[in-house]
Amino acid sequence: MTANKFPKVAIIMGSDSDLSTMKSCLDTLESFGVPIEVRISSAHRSPAATAEFAAGAVDRGLEVIIAAAGMAAHLAGVIAAHTILPVIGVPIASGSLQGFDALLSTVQMPPGIPVATVGIGAAGAKNAALLAVQILARNDKSLRVKLTDYKAELAEGVQKKNAKLQDDLEKFTQLS
Repeated sequence: MTANKFPKVAIIMGSDSDLSTMKSCLDTLESFGVPIEVRISSAHRSPAATAEFAAGAVDRGLEVIIAAAGMAAHLAGVIAAHTILPVIGVPIASGSLQGFDALLSTVQMPPGIPVATVGIGAAGAKNAALLAVQILARNDKSLRVKLTDYKAELAEGVQKKNAKLQDDLEKFTQLS
């Protein structure tokens, strides 16, 4: 993990149970070489510490904050209320609504307190990391190159899958 004294992205989780979902976020940021800070803080169980973290984020050199929480999921909103940095919310699938409540409370922010919200779960966590990398890449040429290469790899993967599908279909039609 690329955690060090000068993190660019903070990943804040409402609970240690969120780590399994957020692993794809950590792994993606690591693959791009982005220095990170990871911590647990709760909008409800430790509100003063959460507000203090968010209020001091700019002075510590952070550039993006990713906040993950389930159920009521006010973590991203509370953080956004206390910082000028971009905040990306990741709804965690938990509780009886399996993350739908977290999605709504993360995406439905009042005017003036924006939170960029990604999908529920591990796919959303990975997209949060990629969005953070895209934000950082505005001022970092090496990240722009890595993102360009990443997108090319995605496209190449689709082309390979299509070629295999076409080959399989051809074999199937020859058997018919």
